[in-house]
Amino acid sequence: MKNFSQACENNKKPILEILKIVLKGPGEVLEIGSGSGQHVLYFGEHLPHLNWQPTELPAGISALRDNLSAAPLENILMPRVLDVCQYPWPISSVASIFTANTLHIMAWPDVRHFFKGVGRVLNPNGLLCIYGPFRYSGNYTSESNAYFDRWLKERNPASGIRNFEDVNFLAQEQGLELLHDYSMPANNQLIIWELRHSLMKNLPAC
Repeated sequence: MKNFSQACENNKKPILEILKIVLKGPGEVLEIGSGSGQHVLYFGEHLPHLNWQPTELPAGISALRDNLSAAPLENILMPRVLDVCQYPWPISSVASIFTANTLHIMAWPDVRHFFKGVGRVLNPNGLLCIYGPFRYSGNYTSESNAYFDRWLKERNPASGIRNFEDVNFLAQEQGLELLHDYSMPANNQLIIWELRHSLMKNLPAC
């Protein structure tokens, strides 16, 4: 498998156990930043009532397509190129959105674009599920996360573990309401928001 991720192998089962609880109804799930496709292959197999739309940046789309074509599933759609900063996104509406380990890789302006895009394509009462490490009130949840954040910033000063309160503010701007914040293995979180129709703001057309 191209671009194999050991982290995906380690966290896919714990993530699946939560997704089984929150993604009970049928619908399409947009995965942003599918990487090697390990998550979408695993979730597609174990959540067959959902259709999965994997996406990746242009540089990674070829490897993703090759990996998914080697183990095709009917409920996994053809991967699409998606850059969160490029509007309009290639998907106009979707029931749910999932992403793992992406916000701490993006620069902060890109995180803002991510939430603006979510606000444009997520259906009313749709769910946004984000997996990864977070800080709370500026504090790390573990020493290993503090070390990881330093490593990220040494590699790219624009990246880094995001503060939950800042991310939640961006979510609220798009009409998203926090539903759950699950503590996960390896000092990560799986945070779930719901797009509430009554909270949706009038977003300009793309």
